[in-house]
Amino acid sequence: MKSRTSRLDRFISQNSTFSLSDTRLLLAQKRIFLDGRAAHSIQQKVTEFTHVVLDGRCLRDNRPVYLMLNKPRGFVSATKDTRHSTVMDLVHHPQKHELHIVGRLDLNTTGLVLLTNDGAWSRKVSLPETKLEKTYEVTLSRPLTDEYIRVFREGIYFAYEDITTRPAHLEILSDYTARLSLVEGKYHQVKRMFGFFQNEVLALHRVSVGHISLEGLDEGHCRQLTCEEIAAIENQ
Repeated sequence: MKSRTSRLDRFISQNSTFSLSDTRLLLAQKRIFLDGRAAHSIQQKVTEFTHVVLDGRCLRDNRPVYLMLNKPRGFVSATKDTRHSTVMDLVHHPQKHELHIVGRLDLNTTGLVLLTNDGAWSRKVSLPETKLEKTYEVTLSRPLTDEYIRVFREGIYFAYEDITTRPAHLEILSDYTARLSLVEGKYHQVKRMFGFFQNEVLALHRVSVGHISLEGLDEGHCRQLTCEEIAAIENQ
């Protein structure tokens, strides 16, 4: 989702009866306020969450929303779906209609889903360059061996995309369960990585994204992120 950012003079001309050239006079007369302060340049940036007031009238007052959800099995990561219940059916928030999903999970994959209306923040979560670890608990159909750890660390070649996965950390918890941490999210990547060993993933559960953890959040419930959790992503 793209962040809606524009220059102040363009924003004023698009959201009032004043023209681009009128903005300089409005600034000189201190009739425009951005986030409570008098605007000073036609080149100031107006983001999707900038509070803009002109002549005492509010032109923009969007508030950023950051939520985390513990997704149950059988819900699709979509805002609308004609066949299945969606994760949005579990969200109760006055700005629900503005939200988009960050890092989708498959129908039968459970765990942490992030939702926001902040496009810049969600891009930072999703980009591999951010090197934000996503951690999953995995249940397999066949026993695991130490060979998995080495192969995951070195990367697995996906012929269809002609790419090799980035190094991933695998911790074997038992013969049939493991915890996997990786910094990218290719299509069905976790299942395909275990598929390299012809080992079917029976259950997949995302437990954390960076420092944001599901701990303490019941299945099917959501909550707002804390300031610390939001900042941890922004500071990556």
